Amino acid sequence: MTTHSHQDQVGARGRTAWIGIDGCGASGKTTLAARLAHALPGSVVVHVDDFSGPRIAEWDWERFDAQVVRPLLDGRPARYQRWDWDTDTGAEWHDIPPGGIVIVEGVSSTRREVRVPWTLTIWVDAPREVRLARARERDGEAMLTRWLDDWMPSEEAYIARERPQERVDLIVPGT
Repeated sequence: MTTHSHQDQVGARGRTAWIGIDGCGASGKTTLAARLAHALPGSVVVHVDDFSGPRIAEWDWERFDAQVVRPLLDGRPARYQRWDWDTDTGAEWHDIPPGGIVIVEGVSSTRREVRVPWTLTIWVDAPREVRLARARERDGEAMLTRWLDDWMPSEEAYIARERPQERVDLIVPGT
């Protein structure tokens, strides 16, 4: 990996730096993204969950590409609408200026269909039992069937298909 000064990557040339935080559900991706955003003032966190909904199989990476990736790669401001899971409708809009640091976190955020020139990719690893306990605590027993029948099998298929842990720059424990 070629190293460049922070100034080469962002700011001076107006290029956006991209950090992808991938991993299975409830592994600690959102927590890591928040810590990174705190350590990198002015950075913006984009949650893959903002592009998912109850009728979307995984997440809408095509809308992510159109609303976030393409504008920023063209040096233009990005504007995306968070999708509200509970109402299954569009919610508030978020603006992202070009030339900063964008932290994208979520399950399969670094999938091959996502055409982002990543500056850094991270896999957050946590055992299934830990993730399931966190999911129960966070989402309640009512969502457990969705975790076991839909989301976890989808994550396992993604891992088997793309082997993200083998192509990321860094693996960190989510425990």
